[in-house]
Amino acid sequence: MEDTDAEGGPAMSTGGAARSVPSEPGGLLDLLSLAAAVLDSDGRIVLWSPQAQELFGWSPEEVLGRSAAQVLVAEEHVGAVLELFGEVMEGSGSWAGVFPVRHKDGSIRPMEFRNMRLQDQQGGLYALGIAADAATLRGVERDLALSARLVAQSPIGLAVLGADLRYVLVNPALERINGLSAGEHLGRTVREALPFLDVDAIESAMDQVLASGAALVDEFTVGRTRADPDTERAWRASYFRLEDPAGRVIGLATSVVDVTEQHRAATEAAAGRRRLALIARASVQIGTTLDLDRTARELADFVVPDFADVAAVDVLDSVLNGRPSSAAPDTAPATFRALAVAAAHATEAVRAADPTGEIAKYDADRLVTRCVTTGRPVLVAHVEAWDLPRIARDDEAAALLAQAGLHSYLAVPLIARGEVLGALDLKRTDHPLPFDDDDVVLAGELAARAAVCIDNARWYQSQRHAALTLQRHLLPHRPPQPVGLTVAYRYQPAAAVGEVGGDWFDAIPVSGDKTALVVGDVMGSGINAAATMGQLRTATRTLAGLDLDPAQVLHHLDRTTQGLDETIATCVYAVFDPHRARCRIATAGHLPPVLIRRGRAPELLELPTGAPLGVGGVPFVATGLDLGLGDRMVLYTDGLVETRDQPIDTRLGILLDLLADPGLPLEATCDRLLSALRDPDGHDDVALLIAQVEPHRPAG
Repeated sequence: MEDTDAEGGPAMSTGGAARSVPSEPGGLLDLLSLAAAVLDSDGRIVLWSPQAQELFGWSPEEVLGRSAAQVLVAEEHVGAVLELFGEVMEGSGSWAGVFPVRHKDGSIRPMEFRNMRLQDQQGGLYALGIAADAATLRGVERDLALSARLVAQSPIGLAVLGADLRYVLVNPALERINGLSAGEHLGRTVREALPFLDVDAIESAMDQVLASGAALVDEFTVGRTRADPDTERAWRASYFRLEDPAGRVIGLATSVVDVTEQHRAATEAAAGRRRLALIARASVQIGTTLDLDRTARELADFVVPDFADVAAVDVLDSVLNGRPSSAAPDTAPATFRALAVAAAHATEAVRAADPTGEIAKYDADRLVTRCVTTGRPVLVAHVEAWDLPRIARDDEAAALLAQAGLHSYLAVPLIARGEVLGALDLKRTDHPLPFDDDDVVLAGELAARAAVCIDNARWYQSQRHAALTLQRHLLPHRPPQPVGLTVAYRYQPAAAVGEVGGDWFDAIPVSGDKTALVVGDVMGSGINAAATMGQLRTATRTLAGLDLDPAQVLHHLDRTTQGLDETIATCVYAVFDPHRARCRIATAGHLPPVLIRRGRAPELLELPTGAPLGVGGVPFVATGLDLGLGDRMVLYTDGLVETRDQPIDTRLGILLDLLADPGLPLEATCDRLLSALRDPDGHDDVALLIAQVEPHRPAG
């Protein structure tokens, strides 16, 4: 097997008999096409190489024995040539330079010469001339000079490896990148010189390029070198196979560009995009309702498991009680109410958190207290044993956190409209990385957005409680006991968000043992709707005392409603006379009541609909009907039957089916209707009144 040197070329054996090793054509000497000729002491050509014929165009038969000056030199240059020939033969013994030579085709071409004197055994003198085309030689020199300067001065790390993938050349830039001198590279493989990099991937890429000849460009890699062992850096490396002019594979070239800053910028940009995407997703998933507890749960659930292993949302108790949180001194304790706790997995750290709904008081030295009193995040990137008492509520909780493996802690304030509402408490137990400054920024952005949702839910809850209190105060507190009737009723606020509306019902005694039955619905919701409902209910009671016909009552209520700011309401008003067993009824844009006669199927009363109260200018019409013992009349608001996914006719049909059992008691009937028809996520409140005709018992 043939020996090879570090460059992968043939080598002569250093032991035993010397042996010749032929070179394949295509090397540098072949590229230069060096021509050789020998002149005797008289200047006649005695030896002529094939390369000389190729370079000058003259065959040996045409030049041997002839004067070189006559064949190769123009007449005007003969004198100078003879002078130089004399210097070589008698003087210095050599000459080098460029001289114009006449080609066989008559053209004059500059040639680079190396001339030297030769002597044979008899003392005879000869001149050896070695020539190459000057332009070709200058090109090679420029290429070599350019390559050498580019390699040496390039800011890009450059290296050449032999066919055995051992370093044979390293430029200064790569020395600086790798933190190794050229001497520490040469003769070594990448694995031997740079064992701390991903050498498997690098060697695989080199083998691929060496085998296929297809270059690999801008291969990205990240790692550490001896030049900067404490910092992770990034590079883009390219690999090219090297071949000589004859196409023989002689090795591999590689270029290495440090792209650490670009990599960091790209990483930061990617992190920024992820942060924006996370915040956008949080905007969708947090604050889906105006329910305070649900909003807090959504925040806690959102940050686990990707951001934290355990999350807790705690709100200042003073905020929930409607008292604004004022700037407290650093020495003041803080009282929290736990709204939500979420964990990525079963962990003892959950037991260390305050149970949802409970109130906990934390002294000033606790980190969560410092978070809300200062209004700034508190970060403990690496939790030590002495940090646990400042994080946990008591010693038992601290032990649980230690058992869970708490290693990083972050608390960020929940601030909305300049007021500190509470804190988002984050813990990492299994997550391998500690919280860092970027996490503080992200958690702060999430907390800021969630805090607005929590604050909206808090204010909404406060307003809802006020409206619900007003609503319940304005509605009847005890079931009335009218003459000749048994009455049952229900009121439910909107189920989805606990919204309070303007629905109402009433049973009003009227002179002559009569009873007015009323169900109405003020459009809108909240405390304004409840207040408007109270005004209309009061007006209805006043008008009922005048013993007016239902159409007249609605007419006066319409005028009253017009006097209220942009108020629209629907209403059904009926007056039952137990002495005549007769009922007169009128509606103002309201859904038709249901009449249930004994022995007959329930039916919707066909009544003139009328316009809603507040429209004005539309007359109302009252209808009379006779009622027998046991007959029932069901009055209700649209919140009982209307849904978003079914037509109203379908829903009214279901209502009639549910009322088909006349033997079911009134209270049970109310419960049945609400249970079967009430949408669990209903967005409207419901008022329901059922009256059944009983044997006449005079009042008193």
